[in-house]
Amino acid sequence: MGVALIGFLGERAESFRCGWRDGTADSADTEEGTMLGKVYLVGAGPGDPELLTVRAARILGEAEVVLHDGLVSREVVQLAVHAQVIDAGKRCGNNKRVTQEQINAMLVEHARRGRIVVRLKGGDPLIFGRAGEEVAALQAAGIAYEIVPGVTTASCAAAAAGISLTYRRGASSLVFLPGHGGQGKSGNDWPDLNPKGADAPDVTVAVYMPGTDYAALRDRLLAAGMAPSTPCLLVSGVGTDASLSHRTTLAELPSAPDLPAPKILLAGEVVRAVPMTRHHASQPDIEAEELDVLHNEQWLEQEFDVLVEKA
Repeated sequence: MGVALIGFLGERAESFRCGWRDGTADSADTEEGTMLGKVYLVGAGPGDPELLTVRAARILGEAEVVLHDGLVSREVVQLAVHAQVIDAGKRCGNNKRVTQEQINAMLVEHARRGRIVVRLKGGDPLIFGRAGEEVAALQAAGIAYEIVPGVTTASCAAAAAGISLTYRRGASSLVFLPGHGGQGKSGNDWPDLNPKGADAPDVTVAVYMPGTDYAALRDRLLAAGMAPSTPCLLVSGVGTDASLSHRTTLAELPSAPDLPAPKILLAGEVVRAVPMTRHHASQPDIEAEELDVLHNEQWLEQEFDVLVEKA
C-alpha cells in the first residue's frame, strides 16, 4: 500500500508541485553536450525522519548529490542512499567553514554536469534558510529548481509542548524573528510587536537561533513591546529524542539554563498553558498524554474564567 501511494504521488506530482520553477535551460544541452540537471531545495524538518514529506523522502532516494546543512539529522541524510553527500554546514564553532558563495557554486556546477542535486536544509528552506540567495544563483545560471517545503521548528516545538501558535483570544498573529542579525542589520531592528500598547500583546513570537545571551534577547523583546510577564518556552533539539525545554517568563529569561543548540524561543500568552518546569528531556508517551490533558484543563479553566467575566 505504501509503495503504491508513493508511486501514485510520483506520477501526479508534476501537476501539484509546490514552488516548482523551470530554469531557462531546463531541457537544453550544455556546450559540452551534457543535459543540465536540476536542483531541489528540500526542507528536512526538525530532525525526525517521520516528519519529512513523502515528496522530500522520494527525492532524497533519487538524488545523486546532496549538500546538507549542520542542522539536518543523520537519519534524514541516510535516506540519500545513492548520493554523494557533502556536508555544507556553516554553524558557529565549526572549523570547516563553507561560505554561501561556495555552496551556490557547487549547486550550479553539479547541476551543469546533469545531476539531480538536493540542497537539504533543516526545518523549512524558506524560513531563515538562505533559500533566496540560492534561488537567485540558480536563476542567474539558468538552472531548473524546485522548492520542497518542510516542517518548521516553531510548529514542531509547539506541537511537542501541546500548544497552538495562534489562538483567537490570545494570539491572533504570529511573528518569526531571527536571533542574530544579517549583514548590515542592527541589534534593534525588530518590528513593534505591541502597537496597541496592550498589557498582554496579541501575538506569539518565535525566535529562531536565540543564541546564549538571554539578557540581550530579553531586552530586545521588551524594546519591541513584549511585557515582562510574557510566558516563554525555550526548546532545544526540537523533534529529536534529546529534546530539552524550559518554561519561564521574559523577565526571568536571563536566568534560564543554557540549553544546547539548535534551539528556539517561543514567547506569548499561548505558552502559559505549558507548566512551569525546569529543563527536561522528552517524556514517555504515557506522560506526554497526561501532559496534554493538563494543558487542555488549563485552557478550559481560562475559557471558563472569560465566560464568567462576561456573564
